[in-house]
Amino acid sequence: MNTNQKIAALRLAMQAHQLDAYILPSGDPHQSEYVANHWKSRQWISGFSGSAGTAIITSDHAGLWTDSRYFLTAEEELKGSELILHKQVIPHAPEHIEWLVTSLRSGSVVGLDGTTFSIAQVKALEHAFHEKGIKINHSIDLINDIWKDRSPLPENQVFEHDLRFAGVSRIDKINLVREKMKADFHLISTLDDIGWLLNIRSNDIQCNPVTIAFVVVGQAKTHLFIKQSKVSEALANTLKNDHVELHPYENINTFLSELPSGKTIQIHSGSTNTSLYNSIAKEQIVAGANITMELKAIKNPTELAHIDNAMLKDGVALTRLYRWLDKTLDERTVPEVEVAEKLAGFRAEQDDYHGESFGAIVGYKENGAIVHYSPHPDTCATIKKEGILLLDSGGQYLDGTTDITRTTSLDGKPTAEQKRNFTLVLKGHIALANMQFPLGTSGIQLDAFARQYLWQHGLNYGHGTGHGVGFFLNVHEGPQGISPSIGRGSQVFQQGMFTSNEPGFYKTGEYGIRIENLIVTEATSTTAYGTFLKHKTVTLFPIDSKLIDKTLLDENEKKWLNDYHKEVFEKLSPWLDAAEVGWMRVMCLPC
Repeated sequence: MNTNQKIAALRLAMQAHQLDAYILPSGDPHQSEYVANHWKSRQWISGFSGSAGTAIITSDHAGLWTDSRYFLTAEEELKGSELILHKQVIPHAPEHIEWLVTSLRSGSVVGLDGTTFSIAQVKALEHAFHEKGIKINHSIDLINDIWKDRSPLPENQVFEHDLRFAGVSRIDKINLVREKMKADFHLISTLDDIGWLLNIRSNDIQCNPVTIAFVVVGQAKTHLFIKQSKVSEALANTLKNDHVELHPYENINTFLSELPSGKTIQIHSGSTNTSLYNSIAKEQIVAGANITMELKAIKNPTELAHIDNAMLKDGVALTRLYRWLDKTLDERTVPEVEVAEKLAGFRAEQDDYHGESFGAIVGYKENGAIVHYSPHPDTCATIKKEGILLLDSGGQYLDGTTDITRTTSLDGKPTAEQKRNFTLVLKGHIALANMQFPLGTSGIQLDAFARQYLWQHGLNYGHGTGHGVGFFLNVHEGPQGISPSIGRGSQVFQQGMFTSNEPGFYKTGEYGIRIENLIVTEATSTTAYGTFLKHKTVTLFPIDSKLIDKTLLDENEKKWLNDYHKEVFEKLSPWLDAAEVGWMRVMCLPC
């Protein structure tokens, strides 16, 4: 079926169930950002491949809501269908809910699959719909019956993340959770939290080394709900010795419904799906935090030491990629997709490499202005030795997750406007990397420092400035973020957090600019005014000086850049051959 035929089939199912609207989110039962193919219902019905978006189908309208990162992608992918793109003004804002309230008549019924909506999401819908008398049916999956070739649940093997990398045993992590529990049990649905807690990994979601599972931590035992064929006998015995009991994945609802009388369970409304919530007797529920999210955000000393090593390996891989690209462009043009494949190959040569942390964004010229652009063999641009290339990529290593963006001038002849805008982005990047701030500062406060120089010229960018990063886990990790919006932007920064610093600028139809390093939050000093923190930059790769208008940098900014390049050269040189060292020396010349 094409997109319009899929929408027509869904409308027939809606009529049979007397629904006036049906909502398809981007998530799964674990509130994942990136989901296994089995749960890509919104992508299946709309054809839109972005990781963020909501589709709503009514009897006379089909709409897709997404934010500015995906506007250009969505416009292209929705062509030829009846789907209308609704451009969100504010990322993650519930603008689709406002549309439903305005568009539906009183007494209408909205359908959704409660396994893919969190408690908080459904409560937000109920609150918005209450005054107009719109009802919700959250117990119906209409997609399953019409998606005839739906992918099965993934069945990749689970493996143990060795203690020499993790730094803290699963027993100790479970005990940390128990110390913070406000109930007899704690339900954990989020896949990266489960991987962190039990020191296990898998490949169930592309680029995210997690396994599809649920966990319930009790006072005596931890219960892991997973397809048991995915767990080897040896690992099952190891888990059993650590008092982790295995259950079939599909038994989670029954387990929750049969909790002993008088016992309570702590759940987090933002990460627990509505189907699970409805399985629990309401008097047994204790609302609380997702404890593991807060614990895993603070990287332990072992993790931090390994992160430094992962950055060395990533810097070596990128050095080989850019040298290869420079040489090859002297001889021929290069498709964008070949750059992504070549970089993955260079990373794969490094020790303990597991895979990409996300599909590389290789944006040449105007494609660089598409924030989450993904090159495809049949449609990607051909790179010549001219113009600007934006490359955003990352690797998954057993000893860390990387994420780096570099914007480069391929011929060394950028326009004055390009140099100005690149330098404004760089100034914001340096401001965030250089600043000292008091404990208690949130991501919303930090965000403005990165945008200030663009703002002075009436410029801006539509994405957040930074996101939390996992340790051999998801490249996007909560709870912290550097953003102008509430949510992750409201999180207070703490020592040990691992985050990206990535301001940018995008001129539609011409070029994109982004400079991204990863940073670790450290304590600097304690004064009469409290404890102060700073960010340590850990990514190691030069920033293209050919794009810098040095007249726009002050002495402190030049010092930061020169110090950074000195560190890059000193740390990477021992891992490079003579020719690579010579290339790196030129790239790291003082400003």
